[in-house]
Amino acid sequence: QVPLVESGGGLVQPGGSLRLSCAASGSIFKFKPVGWHRQAPAKPRELVAQITFGGNTNYAAAVKGRFTISRDNAKNTVYLQMNNLKPEDTAVYYCNAATQWGQGTQVTVSS
Repeated sequence: QVPLVESGGGLVQPGGSLRLSCAASGSIFKFKPVGWHRQAPAKPRELVAQITFGGNTNYAAAVKGRFTISRDNAKNTVYLQMNNLKPEDTAVYYCNAATQWGQGTQVTVSS
């Protein structure tokens, strides 16, 4: 069973929105912070947003004000709402908790 499964990626025009989901099996998220990361071609993986178990958040400067991370602890799911998307947001997006990583979901922003 895959511990973390991302979904919600796709192709969107600049200025559009997407909502990513990361569903965890078991209690992987329990009491742990969860992060969304992204990796564009030929670039290192970078942290986009992180949320603690209690709901405190932090964001990379490049996405602050456009992206919102949230979590539903009862559903073992973390979300990333992405608004006003830009071509430079194009990347594979991964969620992470402790040592667990999902398989990633592709986000492409292009006209």
